[in-house]
Order: sequence, then C-alpha cells, then structure tokens
Amino acid sequence: MPTVSVKWQKETFPGVEIDTSQPPYVFKCQLYDLTGVPPERQKIMVKGGLLKDDADWSTLGVKEGQKLMMMGTADEIVKAPEKGPVFMEDLPEEEQVVAVGHTAGLFNLGNTCYMNSTVQCLHSVPELKSALIKYPHSGRSNDLDQSSHLLTVATRDLFTELDKNVKAVAPMQFWLVLRKKYPQFGQLHNGSYMQQDAEECWTQLLYTLSLSLRSPSSSENSDTVKALFGIELVSRVHCQESGEESSETESVYALKCHISHEVNHLHEGLKHGLKSELEKASPSLGRSAIYLKDSCINGLPRYLTIQFVRFFWKRESNQKAKILRKVDYPVELDVYDLCSDDLRKKLEAPRKILRDEEGKKFGLKTNEKSTGSVGKDVKMKDAEGSSNGSGESSNAISQEGVQPEKEMHLTGIYDLVAVLTHKGRSADSGHYVAWVKQESGKWIQFDDDNPIPQREEDITKLSGGGDWHMAYMCMYKARLVPM
Repeated sequence: MPTVSVKWQKETFPGVEIDTSQPPYVFKCQLYDLTGVPPERQKIMVKGGLLKDDADWSTLGVKEGQKLMMMGTADEIVKAPEKGPVFMEDLPEEEQVVAVGHTAGLFNLGNTCYMNSTVQCLHSVPELKSALIKYPHSGRSNDLDQSSHLLTVATRDLFTELDKNVKAVAPMQFWLVLRKKYPQFGQLHNGSYMQQDAEECWTQLLYTLSLSLRSPSSSENSDTVKALFGIELVSRVHCQESGEESSETESVYALKCHISHEVNHLHEGLKHGLKSELEKASPSLGRSAIYLKDSCINGLPRYLTIQFVRFFWKRESNQKAKILRKVDYPVELDVYDLCSDDLRKKLEAPRKILRDEEGKKFGLKTNEKSTGSVGKDVKMKDAEGSSNGSGESSNAISQEGVQPEKEMHLTGIYDLVAVLTHKGRSADSGHYVAWVKQESGKWIQFDDDNPIPQREEDITKLSGGGDWHMAYMCMYKARLVPM
C-alpha cells in the first residue's frame, strides 16, 4: 500500500496510506476524517484529471511518497440554537434532525453495512459507552491480547466520534482493527470485500469487549458486558430412551427466535428456541442417543438481545439462504413465562410495584398480587444500574458513576430500543440497516451515512414477509422499578 502526502488549503497531511485493493471512495473517506471535507466535495488531482470514486488505482500510477493536491470546503460545525423559544419547524432541516437525537451516520467502506448497523445499535447503550470511556488510553491488562485491546480502543474512539459529530464518520480505524482481530471480515471476492453477517459481527465485538471491560476486582458484576447483555440459561437434558437426566447452565448474549411454519410471533419463536434435540453418547446405553434439551431463563440482563434465526445453509446452492416468513414482534416484551421458577419468584415483587403504579395512574385499588403483564403506558423512572442476572439490581454500572438513591430491580418486562434489519435473499448479499430509539423517544433509521427520522409504528412493520427490510436482531431495554 503506497503512502502519500495530501495538500489541502494551507495544510499538508503526510503519511496517508492508500489501500489499492479498495476503490478511491474509501481513500476519500480517510481524507474526510482528516479534513472534514465530505467525499462528494473532494477534488483530488491525479494522472489524467480528477480522482473518481470508482477509478482503478492500477491505471493511475500513484507512487510511494507522491504529493496529491485536494480542493474542497469542509463541513461547518452546526452550533446549538441560541437560548430562547425556538420552534422545531423554524430550524433548518439538518438541525431538526439534530434536535431528535444522535444523527451521525457511518460511511460504507465497501460492503460494511453489517458493521455500521451493529455499531449504531451498540452505540445506543449509554452504560456501554460509559464503560468504554473509562477504558485506559494506553496499556492493557496482562491477560488481554493486543488485538482485543486495540479493537476496544477503536470502539471507544468510534463511539466518541459519533457523539461529537453531526455529519457522517468514516470508521476506517475500527474496520482495519476488526479485520485484523477477526480475519473472516476481511474476505475478498473479485478484489472487493465481501458482505458479512451482522450477527457474527455483533457477537464477536461483544465477546472482545467482555474480555477487555472485565474489572480486575472479584465483585459479582466485574464483567460489564455480561451484566449488560448476558442471559443465564438453565437446561434440563433428558434421554427418553435411557431415562438419563442432567442439568446444565450457560450464559449467552442473545435469545434465538426460531422460525417455522408454526411461528407467527416472536414469543412463539422464543419458546421454540429454548427447546432443542442433540445427539450425544449415552453412558448407560453404550452408544449415541437422542437427548431433549429444555431450557429456561434463570438470569436476565439490562439489555435483552433477540436474534431471528432467518439464515440457514442451503446445500443445493451452497450458500446461506433466508427465511422470509413474517414474524411479528412487540414494542413491549414480557419474558416472565420463559423464566425459571426461581427467577419468577424474584420478579413477583417488582412486577407488583409496576402493576400498582399502573393502578394509581387510573385511580384503581391494587392490593392483589399480580404476576401478569403490565400495561404499555406505565412510565417508570429509569436508572442506569444493571442486572446481576437474578432479577435484582446491582448498581455497579452507572452512566454518570453516581449511585441511585434506591436500588432498581428487573420486572421481566422490556422496551424495544433498537432493531437491526436485513434486506435481500442471502446473508452474503443484501443490505443491513439500524433503527435506533433516541433518548427523546424518537426513532432514527441509520442507513450507513444517511440518518432518517422514523415513526414508532413503522418500526414494528419490519417483521418480514417480503423483500423489504426485516428484523434480524432486536434489542430491548429492561423496565426497572425502585425497591
């Protein structure tokens, strides 16, 4: 990869690497990071005229150390409105979007929409951002490998860039480090980087952050990522043929919604996902046998992630095919009936408090115990504490680092805050987009570098049944109550 210097106005930027395996548009995104000049405004002089977004580097004869001249005006910093009554409709369109919430998109660096949508969803978790901010700028713990450290630093820096910018950000450093840590994301096809699976990117990134954001202390919630996203499952494994039975526990970062002709709603798919068959050696039979695995939730996180299992391997075409079936999902999700008896008992008191709050709102008497669903209109004071997985709260993670006055407890009820969708027929193609709820309650669709405000009623229409965007990953935020 040749290294060049770029002169723009009175400034010179030495040592800019050109990845000649990528189109010049990627190089322009790098320069956007350095200069603030959007790619579409950049005029770069090369052999034969101006550098085009899709030009072939091999025909341009760019040499090591060459000086390139760039012209173009940088984006102006959008200032906050002056104090005083300013009505939304009186603001410029760009500032109207800013008023809705975070609006910085991410440039697509060549089939990187899977990465961009994953980053936008995880960036919406304030407790994760808080933990990353505290991550050391230099050095790493002795038990953490260098590539995990660098990916964590790149994640922290990219989140910071998204927070301080209005215009789109080029996630070049993050992409380079992600590919180095997980080489599958650097696969090439006909000289271009291939589309990858967003769920794999989501899972690998969380796994890395779980290693780096783990506190050296031995406290119960020293693992930040597990506290925020970890789901504890307890399973009964039973062999009908031999009568053997055992129990297993495991921690996962997402529940799977299995899709079949019987599944029309997320809840049905989750129930299917908690039951499975596996073949393993039976000690009493002396051979392999079929075991039934029946799981339930024994510990809930602050943020509950759902994966719709839409992709499967199709032998005939030798590629991942997609299940297009429509599966509805709610804005409010109650997982009480998917929990173990022990966890249900711990959830009963917080759920009653939530139910009582609803009753007070409508002037009803609420002396009876209730463990059923609660109304969608209940507005509880939220907290930045995280679950320790048992239905009780641990305040180890706080956005501002301040302990709430009362401990916040899980109710088993969650509110939808992010949806990652896929459009297309195959996991190796198509397009990924993030739909993220802002603190203001407004929704924004992040289609790479293009943020588009959305209505909440349009979010639940991303349920499938055609070639339009359909939910692949959903993230729900726990509704907590003080006790």
